[in-house]
Amino acid sequence: MNRPRTGLMRPARRGTLTILMAYDGDLANRLRELLADEDAVTEKKMFGGLAFLLHGRLSVSASRNGGLLVRIDPADTDACLARSHVSLMEMGGRTMDGWITVAPEGCKSKRELATWVKRSVTFVKTLPPK
Repeated sequence: MNRPRTGLMRPARRGTLTILMAYDGDLANRLRELLADEDAVTEKKMFGGLAFLLHGRLSVSASRNGGLLVRIDPADTDACLARSHVSLMEMGGRTMDGWITVAPEGCKSKRELATWVKRSVTFVKTLPPK
């Protein structure tokens, strides 16, 4: 059966506790592949997903909801929201320009995902390193 692999899908063992990773492992691997040529990329579990940081700044994340969290230039927020499968990231009932989520349907192909990763990396490189 071919069903999307999202949500609580991949158990990992740590000691005697079983921890479930709540992000899409396939998406995380695709992000790793696209970011492989970038310097100073680190991974960190954040917001229930797996975030990819560039020089200490969050760029993209395999979201706990199965989609993609993307950090963009705040000035580009409205243009990005006009695209299909894109919405403002909401945390604690609040939203902020420059942080968007792309539903799984909006990043299925390598080209779609690469477009979002490139947009984010281009913006994050303008920020001072942490």
